[in-house]
Amino acid sequence: MGKIIIVYASLTGNTEEMAELIAEGVRSAGAVADLKMVEDCNAVRLLEYDACLLGAYTWGDGELPDEFADFVDEMKELNLAGIRAAVFGSGDTSYRLYCAAVDELEQRLREFGAVIVQPPLKVEYGPSPEEKVLCREFGASFAHSLGALHRP
Repeated sequence: MGKIIIVYASLTGNTEEMAELIAEGVRSAGAVADLKMVEDCNAVRLLEYDACLLGAYTWGDGELPDEFADFVDEMKELNLAGIRAAVFGSGDTSYRLYCAAVDELEQRLREFGAVIVQPPLKVEYGPSPEEKVLCREFGASFAHSLGALHRP
């Protein structure tokens, strides 16, 4: 079904937990999922996979985490046309812009040519038991959407 890279930034472990659950969902659908912390990954790695999932917590008043700055700069130099992608992350509804980093990543992916295949997944703080199920479903749905796109 394909190889999917999941690149994420996590400060408190909430987005990391989401990434791990999403990877479980991807794998349950028969695809390969490689998890990478953004600080340990160069954006050029996206081109080695059939698709990518990016995850981030929202920092301050809606900014991307600093860990994603270099990665996004590197993405500008890539041809992501046709790369299938989706975005996820954690946030806090007490801030004016809830999960704005997720929206920023999705906008950047679109700007650089990626095809967003499903709506983003946003969770307040860490995933609740119900949201853990949603994370797994998010990953499985993403993997299944790739299979549908690969059919003749």
